Amino acid sequence: MPSTVVVGAQWGDEGKGKIVDLLAQESDVVCRYQGGPNAGHTIIVDGETFKIRQVPSGVISGKTSVVAAGCVVDPQVFLEEIDELEARGISTEDVHLSGNAHLIMPWHVAIDQASERRLGKLQIGTTRRGIGPAYADKASRIGIRVQDVLDPKILRQKIETALAEKNVWLERVYEVDGFELEEVASRYAGYAERLASFVSDTSLLVDRALAAGRRVLFESAQGTLLDLDHGTYPFVTSSNPVAAHAATGSGIGPNRLDEILGVAKAYVTRVGEGPFPSEIQGRDQERVRELGGEFGTVTGRVRRCGWLDLVALRYAVRLNGITSLALTKMDVLSTFAAIPVCVRYTLPDGSDSVDFPAHQSDFHHCRAVFETLSGWERPLDGDELPPAARAYVEFVEREIGVPVTLVGTGASRESVLSLA
Repeated sequence: MPSTVVVGAQWGDEGKGKIVDLLAQESDVVCRYQGGPNAGHTIIVDGETFKIRQVPSGVISGKTSVVAAGCVVDPQVFLEEIDELEARGISTEDVHLSGNAHLIMPWHVAIDQASERRLGKLQIGTTRRGIGPAYADKASRIGIRVQDVLDPKILRQKIETALAEKNVWLERVYEVDGFELEEVASRYAGYAERLASFVSDTSLLVDRALAAGRRVLFESAQGTLLDLDHGTYPFVTSSNPVAAHAATGSGIGPNRLDEILGVAKAYVTRVGEGPFPSEIQGRDQERVRELGGEFGTVTGRVRRCGWLDLVALRYAVRLNGITSLALTKMDVLSTFAAIPVCVRYTLPDGSDSVDFPAHQSDFHHCRAVFETLSGWERPLDGDELPPAARAYVEFVEREIGVPVTLVGTGASRESVLSLA
């Protein structure tokens, strides 16, 4: 199919970068459609590890790589990443940055950090990299876009206007230092000289690629349960990772999307605050974390680990229109003799449900009901899954109603079994 959306089916960190990298081998264009440098994709190729935050994963494979309008861009992070890739022999000549994407400015980072500190025990658990405040300014129509860096006069005017308000907030509300106009204007003028060569009409670029029958891969950041509208609000990100936003964020019609590949771990993790019904209790929590290397790519934060939640996964299938699933990190479960799987929730009123609760209070107070499956207790290093591992996959398929076509059996690009 000409276009495929790769979407996280849990709380992010599902291994999308690896799956995108794998599929990029037979794609022509890879387009990141939302999010910012708060999400990291870890890719291991020929023993080399690449940790990518802002540039689409397809750059590792030399593919046309697009940062679309739905993204927010920290120019310092973007350019540092470009420099690092070039230093490691990865060409960035075919990286394209939408002029309509919004910039993360230094006051966004400062407000994000100060706001979380001020919330104390009520904090959301953001990465404190300015993502939320940047999207907030976008919605308020006072944001600064990538294309603004191409006109020094406009850029300076917008920085001056923004600082007149943001410095008041920083100094009087959050009691931290504000920013000097000349320093910020000078710094961003320097970024502008380098960013200019990457700026293009990415909506037109993607549309023409599809019209020419080229294969386009759309990659999300974060995951379905972190979606601003449909996730576990308020413990969510500030954009829409769901597959439908691949069209909005990249600037094409929804009828141009052909396949929706969901990515889920064989267990589940989440970072930061918020309810987590299938969270593992006791020593097995640390065991899964260590075996899976569950520490944030961008922040290094410890990820909370849980058994696979089929209620939430079924919800992700419905929200995204997932047509097939990649089940990653099956190898992490290889040492367990028995593996619990959450099959339904017991709600606060005592009733059981296989459907994800529509109301926040029900989700916050629900209890996971588990069914225990047999483990396989052997490495997944062959061309076929052991019978118990295959049974695990087939159980997931029956419960969610879509086929599992890819299974991750290790960290490298090659450690994936195709079940299609």
